[in-house]
Amino acid sequence: MSTSSPLATATPPDRLTIWAGRAMIFIALAHTAVFAPLAPWASWLAGDLRDGLADGDSQAVFWALPGGFVVVLALLGLLVARAGRQGQQVPGYVGWALLAWGAIGVGLIGMSGFITAIVPSGLLIAANVIAVRERRDRRAVRGGHDRPGGITRRQTP
Repeated sequence: MSTSSPLATATPPDRLTIWAGRAMIFIALAHTAVFAPLAPWASWLAGDLRDGLADGDSQAVFWALPGGFVVVLALLGLLVARAGRQGQQVPGYVGWALLAWGAIGVGLIGMSGFITAIVPSGLLIAANVIAVRERRDRRAVRGGHDRPGGITRRQTP
């Protein structure tokens, strides 16, 4: 009979990953709060976008809201936060891709909300670096190595 509880063996939450997900959700909500008042909802619901009657400003706001990244970023944020609560990290390339996307956005249109991509991408990259180091150190301990990273000194005969 085991005396350890399931909670004792559960993976602890990954705080950096949780906060990265929350940051993505916040960015999506803030983007919506800024652009939603500008949206010509009545025109869109009347079919102006579908019928090609919407002007350029209406189309730009559409692509800034439901047609753009807002919904996807919020969903990604929810997924990332859930992974963090389960003690998991997302692959490192997710943080690097978010950082590249933000940098390209800032490069194309100048200082804008794209700069906020630094927060979730930095948190995800840091979480991944920490996880890789912890896995490396655990392997070193399991392998009987006395130095972090699995590096051992050569024994001379």
